[in-house]
Amino acid sequence: MENWRTGGFGLYVHWPFCQAKCPYCDFNSHVSAKVDQDAWTRGFLWNLDRLAAETGDRVLETIYFGGGTPSLMDPALVGAILDKVQRLWRCVNDLEIALEANPTSVEADRFRGYRAAGVNRVSLGVQALDDADLRALGRLHSVDDALGAVALAQETFDRVSFDLIYARQNQTEANWEAELTRALALGTDHLSLYQLTVEDGTAFAARHAAGGLLGLPDEDRSVTLFEMTQALCEAEGLPGYEVSNHARVGQESRHNLIYWRGGDYLGVGPGAHGRLSSADTAWATEEKRVPSDWLEDVSRETSPELPRAALTLQDRSDEILMMGLRLREGLVLTKVDAMRDQAISRTKVSAMAEDGLVTFESGILSTTASGRLVLNAVLRELLID
Repeated sequence: MENWRTGGFGLYVHWPFCQAKCPYCDFNSHVSAKVDQDAWTRGFLWNLDRLAAETGDRVLETIYFGGGTPSLMDPALVGAILDKVQRLWRCVNDLEIALEANPTSVEADRFRGYRAAGVNRVSLGVQALDDADLRALGRLHSVDDALGAVALAQETFDRVSFDLIYARQNQTEANWEAELTRALALGTDHLSLYQLTVEDGTAFAARHAAGGLLGLPDEDRSVTLFEMTQALCEAEGLPGYEVSNHARVGQESRHNLIYWRGGDYLGVGPGAHGRLSSADTAWATEEKRVPSDWLEDVSRETSPELPRAALTLQDRSDEILMMGLRLREGLVLTKVDAMRDQAISRTKVSAMAEDGLVTFESGILSTTASGRLVLNAVLRELLID
């Protein structure tokens, strides 16, 4: 069950602070007027020492700074983490080191500082190329800010991606076609394109429950927008290698591929999740969510981890199936079967192949474009014995 040997091994570092809480966001993010970056540096470094004692024999392939807004971190803090990591673990020669950034928190000297620290890929939270929609999404930047940040990132880093949210309130097919065409013309090699979803516990969820948040697309329009997205990106040489992610060949997010391919990863920072496997067990890890609680623990050299949960082989196979079918490349079905009491029904697979929802060739099961549209239904059918 040592999934890191086949799926890869990465490190996720969670920076929990933001300038403002977006109304659609359900991530573990917090607004704080003052952050003691030196204290957080010491906390991260101690926690990395703790985890390296358990996993230091592994070869690290990716590091990802997520949040929150990691571009609120001092470049010196990022550099200290990267220096520590590369002393604690053996790393591949082409280590991917990615950092999320928002256009409002991006400055030339900070970008240069991240590059000097070792960051070689940046992912920008642009979210919309329409000023009115940016305000509706609670974003603090303008379209001009976003365009400037993309250009600056392209000057500074070898690899640049940015996110957009579509299927927004009152967004027409023509609006989205024009916006996505403009985004593609910016020339980045990767785009993450997400349909707006109303997540429980967010400000949008409360507004929706109260009868607000009008103008969201119905199912038919959502399908049309999704299909348009795939076609436009494919035509520009950025096919969808995952349900919501598009890239030129070779420019895929290697860190996220570790998740989707069922690899192992360490989660460091408030609320960070991880997956660690050994020869006979896989463990789900999670660190305390509240930043002050997390920082207090590590400052006392106490583990901030919550009790680990042992995953059964069936649990792990379900995860690998659910993640792998998000990818255009699919997965080796016998890898899933080997972890289950009962193999995935080939009768069901054949029926869905006849319906044009999946393909099953040379042992690889993958969803078609039509299947990815109804992925949850495909998974429900396959996971029911």
